[in-house]
Amino acid sequence: MNRQANFTLAPSSLTDALYQSLRRRIVNGDIAAGEKLTEHRIATEYDVARPTAKACLERLTVLGLLRRSAHKTAVVPDFHAEEIRDLFFSRGTVESAAVTVLAGAGRVPAEAAEAQLLIEAAARDGNFEKQVDADIAFHTALVSGAGSDRLSRMHELIMGEVHLTMGRFQAHRSAQGSTVAHEHATILAGIQAGDPEAARLSLAIHLDHARDRLLAQLEPAAQEAAEAE
Repeated sequence: MNRQANFTLAPSSLTDALYQSLRRRIVNGDIAAGEKLTEHRIATEYDVARPTAKACLERLTVLGLLRRSAHKTAVVPDFHAEEIRDLFFSRGTVESAAVTVLAGAGRVPAEAAEAQLLIEAAARDGNFEKQVDADIAFHTALVSGAGSDRLSRMHELIMGEVHLTMGRFQAHRSAQGSTVAHEHATILAGIQAGDPEAARLSLAIHLDHARDRLLAQLEPAAQEAAEAE
C-alpha cells in the first residue's frame, strides 16, 4: 500500500538525506526536547524502510542529538546547567589543542576563513540559522585543520550536542552577530600571527561567552518548567 510521505528527501544518499532532515528538525526545535523518535515514526513520516530509519537513529544517537538507554526509545535530550558546563569544558579542551597546532604553524585553514566570511554575511543579514551553520563550520574547520583524525572524531561527538543547544536555546540571538564574528576574527588573527597563547586566549574568551549565553537562556526555561509542574 502506498503512503503519502510528510517529508521529502534529496535523491543523493537516502540515509544521509534522512539524517540531515531529522538533524535540522531536532536542532530547530521542530522535534522538541523529550520527544520520542521511533523507527516506525521515521519510516512512516519519510516513507523509508525500517533499516534506513534505524541507521539514522543510531547515527543521531552517536552524535548526541538523541539519547537512548538499553531497550528504550530514542528521545531528544534536555540539557541542564552542569551538562552545558561539561560540554564546553570538553569542547574547549579539544579546540584549544587544535588552535595551538595551527598557530604554531601560523596557518589558517581555508575552510575556516570561508566560514568566517559566511558568519560575517549572516550577521549583516540577521540570518540566525545561517549564522549557526557557519559557526559550526568555522570551529569544525579549525579542528580538522589540525590534521588529527582522532581529534576530529572527538570534536564531531561534542559538536552534535553543541549544535543542538545552539538551535534549541537560540543563544546567538542574545548577542550581536558582529560580536561573534569579531571574536572569530580575533582567533584567526592569533593563529595567523603564529601566537599560540593569543589564539588560545581568544578562543577561551569566545567559548566562555557562548557558554554563558546558553546558561542565561537555560535559566528562564528551567524556571518556566518548574512553574508548570
